[in-house]
Amino acid sequence: MQAIIARNGSETPEPVTAEVKGQVTYRSKFLKSETYKRNVSADRIVVSEFGTMIYPDPCKNIFSRAFTHLSNVIPDFTDNNLINIIRYGEDYYASSEVNYINQIDPNTLETVGRINYRNHIAVNLATAHPHYDDEGNTYNMGTAIMGLGRPKYVIFKVPADAGKKPALRKVQQICSVPFRSVLFPSYYHSFGMTENYIVFVEQPFKLDIVKLATAYFRGVTWGNCLKFDKDDTTLFHVINKKTGKAISTRFYGDALVVFHHINAYEDDGHVVFDLISYEDSNLYDMFYIQNMRQETSSFIQSNKRFSPPVCKRFVLPLNVHKDSPKGSNLVTLADTTAEAVMQADGSIYCRPDTLLQGLELPGINYKFNAKKYRYFYGLRLEWSPHPNKIAKLDIVTRKHLEWRQDNCYPSEPVFVASPGAVEEDDGVILSSVISADPDISPFMLVLDAKNLEEVARASIPATVHIDLHGLFIPAAV
Repeated sequence: MQAIIARNGSETPEPVTAEVKGQVTYRSKFLKSETYKRNVSADRIVVSEFGTMIYPDPCKNIFSRAFTHLSNVIPDFTDNNLINIIRYGEDYYASSEVNYINQIDPNTLETVGRINYRNHIAVNLATAHPHYDDEGNTYNMGTAIMGLGRPKYVIFKVPADAGKKPALRKVQQICSVPFRSVLFPSYYHSFGMTENYIVFVEQPFKLDIVKLATAYFRGVTWGNCLKFDKDDTTLFHVINKKTGKAISTRFYGDALVVFHHINAYEDDGHVVFDLISYEDSNLYDMFYIQNMRQETSSFIQSNKRFSPPVCKRFVLPLNVHKDSPKGSNLVTLADTTAEAVMQADGSIYCRPDTLLQGLELPGINYKFNAKKYRYFYGLRLEWSPHPNKIAKLDIVTRKHLEWRQDNCYPSEPVFVASPGAVEEDDGVILSSVISADPDISPFMLVLDAKNLEEVARASIPATVHIDLHGLFIPAAV
């Protein structure tokens, strides 16, 4: 088995190999983005990031400073793509949530070049969590906010046979969804997909467009341009993938914040989708440097307001009759307590079923994506944003298993099915684990996906940083 992990951290020019009844090879490279090149050339950070706004060097002359100020009238985003690795056609890209993605060679991890979504489809932002169907097509969502016509959310598809150079040249727009508030579009990190539908959660965690456009001059970061409206509702949009038409029924729920969807599927006339939600947006505040540098006890004390992640299931009935009794629950599935309640105006108020509290960075056997499934995996977040356990939830029994080791912090669990597997949990879980204990080297952990018992580990004699998301790429046959 070969484990190749790409991240914006320390670089190992040559592969590092560990023996574990086989061979695990580790290699890391800096992503040679334009942001990286400019920062290295200047020997300091000169490109603004999500939580840090950069201003001209006071040592520069007045003309250089004036040019820098003028260039920020329309903000250009960083291409420091540190969130995920995604696939379009046969190409692989390091991605974040902006209009830039960087193509990488999955074998050498060398940076091939930068792609701008705007050269292919009218979006300023796009998620780092696309979906892939059984044919290999890629579905994703983006937001058009400035200089690209009417503000809207855009759902698009890149065909599996798009080939190379670049795959995005064959992108197809499926549909667009107008903002419910022109100046305050919803922030979204991911979305759901079933066999026939896209599920988009338009949450009241919003981007202030005016504040974004003037952030540089106001002295605020892009992160400060997001706000959570606790008094607003959450809208659930269901769009047919083939026709691009949205279901006309208005589905809504209480205010929430969501980053990650777990899975979605169709069941007996319902769309079922599972996600991880928060009561507010305080999670972001925990990651500022002044918080992260605190001792554990101080961190826990100062972040008691931390809203824990909660895995929730929503169920939306597809065939809604306007003459259904007001106040009646239209969900007829027996395996959930989720409700969809008919309102007097014909809209549907959705009340979720809670699956588990305290889990983030979910993963599934992707062969069951968009299909009815039973298991998902994730990281336990019980007292801080630093996960220290891997968990597996059985949705049917509502029981979960855990793996942990003292002073160890695992990365997002990645499921890899056994060759020829039929059962949903027949496979292994891969996780890159780091430790606060200097005597414990970073290691690649391999767990039996059925019981989370350790199968193997490969210690890595190199510096490894904690990461966010990853992608398993099978070796070419």
